[in-house]
Amino acid sequence: MTEVSERPAGAALKRVLIGSPRSSDDLGETLLSKKLALPIFASDPLSSVAYATEAALVVLVAVSLTAAHLVLPISIAISVLLAIVVLSYRQTVRAYETSGGAYVVARDNLGTTPSLVAAAALLVDYVLTVAVSVTAGVVALTSAASGLESHKVEISLGFVLLLTLANLRGVRESGMLFAIPTYAFVAVMYVMVAIGVGKCAVGTCPQAHVPDALPAGVGAVGILVLLRAFASGAAALTGVEAISNGVGAFKQPRGENAAKTLTAMGLIAISLFLGVSYLAIEMGARPSGSVSVLSEIARTTFPESSATGFLYYVVQALTFGILVLAANTSYQGFPRLAAVLARDGYFPRQFVNLGDRLVYSNGIVVLAGIAAFLIWAFHADVISLIHLYVIGVFTAFTLSQAGMVRHWRAERGPGWQRRATINGLGALATGLVALLVIQTKFLDGAWMVTIAIPILVLLFLVVHRHYRVVARRLHAGAAAVRAEPPPSNTAVIYVEAIDPATELAAWYGRRIAGSDLRAVHVPDPTRRMPDPRGDWWPIGGCRLETLKARDSRADAVLDYLWSLPHGESRFVTLIVPENFDRASLAKAITRRTTFSLKLRLRTEPGIVVTDVPMVDGNAMLSSPASRRIVGRVLVSGVQAASLRAIRYVETLGLDDTKALFFAFDEEEEQRMRAVWLREEVGIPLEVVRAPYRDLGEPLLRHLRTLTGDPDTVVSVVMPELVFSGWRALLHNQRAFYLKRLLLFEPGIILSSVPYHLP
Repeated sequence: MTEVSERPAGAALKRVLIGSPRSSDDLGETLLSKKLALPIFASDPLSSVAYATEAALVVLVAVSLTAAHLVLPISIAISVLLAIVVLSYRQTVRAYETSGGAYVVARDNLGTTPSLVAAAALLVDYVLTVAVSVTAGVVALTSAASGLESHKVEISLGFVLLLTLANLRGVRESGMLFAIPTYAFVAVMYVMVAIGVGKCAVGTCPQAHVPDALPAGVGAVGILVLLRAFASGAAALTGVEAISNGVGAFKQPRGENAAKTLTAMGLIAISLFLGVSYLAIEMGARPSGSVSVLSEIARTTFPESSATGFLYYVVQALTFGILVLAANTSYQGFPRLAAVLARDGYFPRQFVNLGDRLVYSNGIVVLAGIAAFLIWAFHADVISLIHLYVIGVFTAFTLSQAGMVRHWRAERGPGWQRRATINGLGALATGLVALLVIQTKFLDGAWMVTIAIPILVLLFLVVHRHYRVVARRLHAGAAAVRAEPPPSNTAVIYVEAIDPATELAAWYGRRIAGSDLRAVHVPDPTRRMPDPRGDWWPIGGCRLETLKARDSRADAVLDYLWSLPHGESRFVTLIVPENFDRASLAKAITRRTTFSLKLRLRTEPGIVVTDVPMVDGNAMLSSPASRRIVGRVLVSGVQAASLRAIRYVETLGLDDTKALFFAFDEEEEQRMRAVWLREEVGIPLEVVRAPYRDLGEPLLRHLRTLTGDPDTVVSVVMPELVFSGWRALLHNQRAFYLKRLLLFEPGIILSSVPYHLP
């Protein structure tokens, strides 16, 4: 194995914003202690203290001002439900010490469809958590600084960007960043509740000033109103599931540490939620069009004229901070769940890739993008967004706890009946709440979530079917490739001009094809070429064929290639020399004929495009007589596409040919070596370690150890999976990345061997 110590090249700005890349071997160092896990995973349920009471009050006051006192018994009922859910999830995290939460539990115990419903519900909830938390935080900010009200959309989007950058830096880094404001919020809230309750207990309870109070109704309070208020206040439970979805991020013992973190979160959330609801009733705080209920309580508890008046601004600042940081729960849950779904084949495979900082960066970026769109579309209106909230999380709660009941019944270990009862009670309670929320909020916007979840499930199934078809065809195709007759190859050079790139291409063509080499030229009125009659100068004995351009020069070359026999084991190699005065990707794209040829031939079975680019100044590596060619085939496994590329390289007749595999860690390396040995592929395998999960730098370093000899040219052969339509979006674009990377690399000739799949 070749060990490559890598320091990926990239924009300086990226390194400043995100930090230096971390090796896969450092993954253990990113695991969280309970002290860091609490602010990372529990900021969402803790932050709901700031708006859950108000959400229930909005419903009650709209019916009758006197109904506001019912918010306390409703809060008690919600707290009981929260306690049940916490107890239930304590059992879940002990039984399932992997990320995935409700999806994994439902998958293992209830089947595919329920698990996908749970996954879809959670993904929707995570996106809404970001949108609601950030916009609620901005409301807290504008409550203290009303001049910022007209800029709340821009401010919200700015904080989404900041959260995204913080999470792209890594889990531990974001935990350290968020720990201080989260713990400070908890501390100042306990101070506020203690002082407020103390004043009310001794009969000196101050009354809140309510600016811009929402209009109160004069109707009667019925059971439907109570249920709607309960459904709105149930937002206090959001985020509880995040710990079960991120158990894999905890230090060992994972299950026990996650359970203790859940308990701490539940106790803090329940006590603060009940305290705020009590003070709201006793102090007469009411929903307002300009300030939050929590702001009214804080202003009343810490009057501006008192020595503690500054604490009002502390409460507002920390409330703003915790509400914005509450979105961090989703930044941990969404990417991890997306990665689990991707491993199971229900989500695009790109979501399983770890970024530079050992986080699922693709999931983080997609989450931020969708949440930002919702904030923009709903004009950062918390009330409008919150109607979409809660449905997803209660659906996931229900399926997770129902799955745990079946888990305990199947396991039947000591105490299984007690455990099954706890989870069964949790499933029943959250299931009823889920139905209640759907019924009471459906016309207020919840219909969008109700429709979005089954649509997502359908998309999961479509993606899964595609990956199953691809895997099946690659496996079956491997056997077909092995059974094919010995491969043959016809080499054709496309000539635009006589220049250093053409000379190297001609030399390469002669080495791989001998006297069977062909050369074609399509006249261009703007260029002068040597007389095509007789032998062509760069390679004696090879006659240059002139083609007529009926529609375009590229079409003339394509027609010529299509006239040659080609297919599964009969390759046609088009060698495309390109001479550049400087390394410019824009120039490569704007070369209309050559770029069009390379792009259109990706879809043609059996035709291999070999790119021979040259930048003036490095064209002549050495004299043609002393050059040698070594072959390297880039492989990702033993499957049809890789085997097809290996069959192709056999036709080149090179003395030094190896397969090149990039392993992100030692386990992957050992697995690949075992498969290669078992399958008896036929050419040596060389493994290059890529600890930073980027192929670019280790590939360049490896190739430069070969091209460091001026007499050596490396023929890099790359298998390229080609898909039609939207299916290409479900696969990484590694082939394009490597083509761009190697385009101007001296001494490298790149051949792309397409393998077509539906």
